[in-house]
Amino acid sequence: MSAAVTLFGRQRGPLVAEIFQPKARPEHSLKRRIILPVAEKKSNGSKNMVFEPFKLTPSHADAILVKRQEAEPQQTSLLKQVADPVELNITPRAFNQRFLQGAMRSDAHKEQERRKSFLQNFCKKFNNNSPPRMDLTDIVSRIYVEERHKILYCEVPKAGCSNWKRTLMVLNGLATSTDKISHDAVHYGSHLKKLDSFDRKGIQERLSSFTKVVVVRDPMERLVSAFRDKFEQPNPYYHPVFGRAIIRKYRENATKEALQSGSGVTFGEFVHYLLDAERPVGMDIHWESVSKLCFPCFITYDFIGKFETLEQDANYFLGLIGAPGDLKFPSFKDRHSTEERTTPSVVDHYILQLSPTERQRIYDFFYLDYFMFNYTKPYSKVNVSQ
Repeated sequence: MSAAVTLFGRQRGPLVAEIFQPKARPEHSLKRRIILPVAEKKSNGSKNMVFEPFKLTPSHADAILVKRQEAEPQQTSLLKQVADPVELNITPRAFNQRFLQGAMRSDAHKEQERRKSFLQNFCKKFNNNSPPRMDLTDIVSRIYVEERHKILYCEVPKAGCSNWKRTLMVLNGLATSTDKISHDAVHYGSHLKKLDSFDRKGIQERLSSFTKVVVVRDPMERLVSAFRDKFEQPNPYYHPVFGRAIIRKYRENATKEALQSGSGVTFGEFVHYLLDAERPVGMDIHWESVSKLCFPCFITYDFIGKFETLEQDANYFLGLIGAPGDLKFPSFKDRHSTEERTTPSVVDHYILQLSPTERQRIYDFFYLDYFMFNYTKPYSKVNVSQ
């Protein structure tokens, strides 16, 4: 039976914060950080926000729980200089002012204001905008730079990032059409600069003056999409690197062939790996949380897109930045194009393979993404008692 939780009021579960390691690591070796409980904050009289259908609980028995230190460690001198989030520009100078004036009353504009306000309120209420204990270059390592229109785009894999990067390449003059850019050119061509390639001054100048964009997706849909892409399709990297390690640790009586190839990982085995505090192989950006990829309480994003309204959001944004009129956000799927997209009904099929405890733990794992971006129904039609 599902239970509602009052998040912003008096009755709510404890929130947790993350310890971030200071050194950068390869994408495929990012480790899960230690989870710490944070004292609950008292209600300040604001309206309660109710989330269903799951109860927010502390991390489960195998999570590493320790008490938070009374005094926070000293921040590095670099982070002291960027400790405050960049102030939100109501009309960023990179936006097309004529278009913006006409759009102020549009549903798209109002939705943007709701999304940004919701995120800002969340970060403010739970004091979640203090800088993580990481180097600035690590914090901005997933952000791409488009200089012509002054755009910073934080890449969230499995949330339309391939087509967003195609669009940025056209805007930057690197291509004339999005449909002429291959998947490999998008992800392996190094055509777009990343923000961490600039010095500290260059990073700070762009954070304060460029239009900052993040595009998110329902965490469970994103997780299933990543699993289908990396483990249900042939893959020369994820099968030997992740598949072998997962099968070796979580499959009883694994065949020699499976141990050698790493192919055939089940969704249940993948979830066991994800939730394991002692994973046999590290995290990967395709299933890392948005809170750790883009730091949305530390970097104030001017535009928040959602995969669920991808084309509408993207084309509205193109108008805001004064993109050429003939440039439209691409809708094609360039990999596994004949395969059904990861819709809520497809996600339900995978969810039914898990126990109620596993479902709850996945929700706990991505709880910040659910709360920050107002995803209130983790599992669309699945009965949690099944």
